[in-house]
Amino acid sequence: MTTPVNLNRYRKEKARAEKRARADSNAVKFGRSKAEKSRELAREEKAARDLDGHRRDQ
Repeated sequence: MTTPVNLNRYRKEKARAEKRARADSNAVKFGRSKAEKSRELAREEKAARDLDGHRRDQ
C-alpha cells in the first residue's frame, strides 16, 4: 500500500503557486522598484526647480 496523501497540503501549495504566478505577471505589467520610483520623482522635482530658476520676473 502507499502512504496516505494530505490533500489539504496539495490544495494550499497549488493556491500559493497560482498566487505567486499572478503576482509575477502583475510585477512585470505594473511594477517598478521603490528605487526607480524615487529616482523618477527626484528627476521630476529637479526639472521643476530648474524650470522655476529660469523664470523671468515681470
